[in-house]
Amino acid sequence: MDLLTELLNNPLLLLIVILFLGSWLGQIKIKGLSLGSAGVLLVAMVFGHFEYQVSPIVQNLGLSLFIVAVGLQAGPRFFRMMRSSGVIFGIIGLLIVLVAAITTIIVSKVFHLSEALSIGLMTGALTSTPGLAAALEATNDPLASVGYGIAYPFGVIAVVLFVQLLPKVLKVDLMKDLNRTKDPTRTDDSPEVITVEVTNPDINKQTLRELKFQRNNSVVISRVIRKNWNIIALSDTVILNGDRLVTVGMRDDLEKFCDYVGKKVETNLTNSDHVKLRKVTVESDDIVGKNIKELRLRRNYGVTVTRIERAGFEFNQNARMRLEKGDVLTIVSSEDRLDHVEQLFASNKQTETNIHIFSLSIILLIGIIIGMIPLNIPGLGTITLGVAGGPLFVALIIGHFGKLGPIQARYYQPSNQVIRDIGLVLFLAGAGTTAGEGLVEVVQTEGLSLVFGGSLITILPIVVGFLIARKAFRLSIVHSFGALCGGMTSTPGLGAVNQLVDAEDPAIAYAAAYPFALIFVAVAAQLLTFFI
Repeated sequence: MDLLTELLNNPLLLLIVILFLGSWLGQIKIKGLSLGSAGVLLVAMVFGHFEYQVSPIVQNLGLSLFIVAVGLQAGPRFFRMMRSSGVIFGIIGLLIVLVAAITTIIVSKVFHLSEALSIGLMTGALTSTPGLAAALEATNDPLASVGYGIAYPFGVIAVVLFVQLLPKVLKVDLMKDLNRTKDPTRTDDSPEVITVEVTNPDINKQTLRELKFQRNNSVVISRVIRKNWNIIALSDTVILNGDRLVTVGMRDDLEKFCDYVGKKVETNLTNSDHVKLRKVTVESDDIVGKNIKELRLRRNYGVTVTRIERAGFEFNQNARMRLEKGDVLTIVSSEDRLDHVEQLFASNKQTETNIHIFSLSIILLIGIIIGMIPLNIPGLGTITLGVAGGPLFVALIIGHFGKLGPIQARYYQPSNQVIRDIGLVLFLAGAGTTAGEGLVEVVQTEGLSLVFGGSLITILPIVVGFLIARKAFRLSIVHSFGALCGGMTSTPGLGAVNQLVDAEDPAIAYAAAYPFALIFVAVAAQLLTFFI
């Protein structure tokens, strides 16, 4: 026993033991549910109870790394959603966090809970580790981790049970409900497809390269239908009167193109023996960061990209749009050419994780400096963004642009996952041991109040968020569930929804709401210090 105590007094060995036991506990699944990274927090709290402490430097380093990785991941999607109909999901995420914050204030007053404990309950109920980081930063009190640890398990289970049981209670067919409601994921940048019959004699016998109209707008010709033949649309393809051009683009540009070329006609656009349509996912690191113009897909490979899907939102093909990992390209060509291009975009057999330490250190440095700047909020006082908020703000901006001067960010796929996971467990190990010192005393004193309060902070945002999505925004139940899971930052909840329907819609709604909720929880955790 003395030997074990001596070994655990070694800071490095203590950290490794906590990470080992915590990750092992987090992997244990009961009916498909697991604690995940929260297992590290719970194990660390036990060690903290026995007066073992992980260095605060380790905790702050982990926090900074984790927050930067979150910001780089959310940045591109966060700002893009602000300019599209995806802002609907952002509003839902905001309202869910707002309801949780108001409920937290009420719970705190009714049960006379401390500021840190109350805010910790909220972040646990919303299963938000960045929120916990912001709570610890704002309150400077380890009790926030205690509240988080108590509310987290119920926060995970409640969302899963809600999405599984509600369709059975309402006796509704989710797919029928999905098909008869308006799809909110289409944006102003979402392309449309029409077929135009060539009647203008001025363009008869011209090639697509000579059709200058196409260069000045969003119109892309994907194939040429001549009588019963489908022809791949390449730069040297000759257009004849009577040909039908399958075109993709923005509505206004398509209308102008139709007026110039001929007339709109109805055509069956199913795959033919010669021309096929395929969705190809960008996975190769050699492709990430390049645009379609640089790849010369039409010239070198004989294929046409008609649209690009990113984060569940479909955009018109843009030759200068930098490709990101996970982008889905809709490509038209012959089957053998599609096979060739699909191999081009496929993941390398050995993926190299290359972390750009120079860029990472600059982001951390600027973020921490900005986090130290006092901000005056009229009527509320002065706050600072801190070690959590400062790096998050900078990472969001860098993540949006991908590159600013020497600072790079888009290369973090899949490196971003490595940074995030390592930073998260280091942060949780430090936060857990600090919180563990007062764990037993708090549970003995406030046990029932904590459980009941945490349950309220979980249940009310779930119910109100769903009703807002369903009644105010008239979303389908599937989209409402996806937005709800994103607003509650509940990945297990999304997994439960995916088991109910064979569609991408829940993931799209989740992906749209998640980054907003991620930011709002962190902000709310800091602002609540003025109201509790």
